[in-house]
Amino acid sequence: MSGSIDRRDFVKALTAASAAGLLIGGGLPAFAQSALKLGAPEDFSFDTLKATARAMAASPYQAPREPDPAVVDKIDYEQWGKITFNTDQALFVDGPGRFPVTFFHIGKFFRKAVEMHVVAEGQARAIISNGDMFHMPADSPARDLPPGVGFAGFRVQEPRGGSLDWHNNDWAAFLGASYFRAIGELYQYGQSARGIAIDVAVAGINEEFPDFTHFYVETPKTDADTLVLYALLDGPSVTGAYKFTMTRTKSVLMDIEHTLHLRRDVSRLGIAPLTTMYWFSDTAKPTAIDWRPEVHDSDGLALWTGSGERIWRPLNDPPRTMASAFADTSPKGFGTLQRDRAFDHYLDGVYYEKRPSVWVEPLGDWGRGAVQLIEIPTDDEIHDNVVAMWVPAEPATAGKSYDIHYKLHWVAEEPYPGPLARCVATRLGRGGQPGLPRPAGVRKFMVEFLGGPLGSLPFGVKPQMELWCSRGRFTDYQYTEAVPDGVAGHWRAQFDLVVTGPEPVELRCVLKHGDVSLSETWAFQYHPF
Repeated sequence: MSGSIDRRDFVKALTAASAAGLLIGGGLPAFAQSALKLGAPEDFSFDTLKATARAMAASPYQAPREPDPAVVDKIDYEQWGKITFNTDQALFVDGPGRFPVTFFHIGKFFRKAVEMHVVAEGQARAIISNGDMFHMPADSPARDLPPGVGFAGFRVQEPRGGSLDWHNNDWAAFLGASYFRAIGELYQYGQSARGIAIDVAVAGINEEFPDFTHFYVETPKTDADTLVLYALLDGPSVTGAYKFTMTRTKSVLMDIEHTLHLRRDVSRLGIAPLTTMYWFSDTAKPTAIDWRPEVHDSDGLALWTGSGERIWRPLNDPPRTMASAFADTSPKGFGTLQRDRAFDHYLDGVYYEKRPSVWVEPLGDWGRGAVQLIEIPTDDEIHDNVVAMWVPAEPATAGKSYDIHYKLHWVAEEPYPGPLARCVATRLGRGGQPGLPRPAGVRKFMVEFLGGPLGSLPFGVKPQMELWCSRGRFTDYQYTEAVPDGVAGHWRAQFDLVVTGPEPVELRCVLKHGDVSLSETWAFQYHPF
């Protein structure tokens, strides 16, 4: 769950650090030609990959091969960053298609070798790695690795002839376990997705991180905005076959199909998991913990339920690991979003205000289950401490199989915005009224909403708030008012909560006019302090 290297530098590394790629030499007419070593051609299709995953599930797990650990341990983050890739040798450097593909070198923090293949006309050939494909210092420990050691992962570069220099800019990266990420409309990496999540934050059970062990990149037949690739997943508890149809336009859209087979029981099976970072925001920040006003890749979880309700759950840095479940049937979508886009709310050169929002769009009927949100305490921005995922209601038992289909939208805003006002800020303070003694055990909440029907309320009409809490009680001190910033449809709800004890309190707030909802549902988990 947490990172072991400086996360700020790692995000930068995805666009500037080492990678290696190969073009193909002979044998398959659909490929551009280059003197690079390939394996023998083998028949390939998504159906054969699914059959392979199914057969593997019936056999004991075998861990992916790792190069000599004595050598790999020396390729620390500093050494890894000195290894660069000769982009003249990128896969599809001169076509076909628009997007060259480059590859990451193995290192201490990405030590498992993945096998890369290129596919054309129903045949796949392994791309054989070679140290000569990388530029590295003469004394680099990576020179001690043998030829054919493999790659750590790969990147998809921006299109040739586009507005950005493709040699130095990429839009998708697959690196480490089953992690992958993409930039959004604002050209910035941030949160990650995973192929699967196994037993996240389950008491007494270590989280499992299955690996994408084989990738197959389809040779494009046109200069369309799409690249297709396949992946084989393997882990102690699960195997799987994946197909990614990735489209790069203004944003990034991934259509993902996969089949999973369980080798053994899984306590918490996370489908379409998103992994992000939240440290602090304008909601709550310990005094002088950091010079920046806010630090987070995402500031909330958005849900569009099967019944049509829109929910916004602001994220927390909780005092202990917390798991929240939003039960649902046939969800329409969910995502971890970065709504706050103001630079002066972060004041940092790593561009938190540009981090992508990621929205999961289920395709087909996902049935009963819950969007589960896992929040883990953190004391720095280098740790990915938040996971959001779909967990089916039925137990995930050995021998069970799943066919899953969904889209991932890497965007600046929700791809399917609702008609209601959105929550744009959650603020906490001492309860009571200014100028009067502040009562103990009372917390004030100020929740801001913007847009939707709030922008067209008749003059003199104020929205009412509908409140709910899982414990404690609200005082009579509660009201709504227009935020005095001159922005139409910008309102805030203010209320005080009286509560004792350290256990969390679930809160809900909706703005209404009569029986008509004017805003999405604000759902917050408050930890008394």
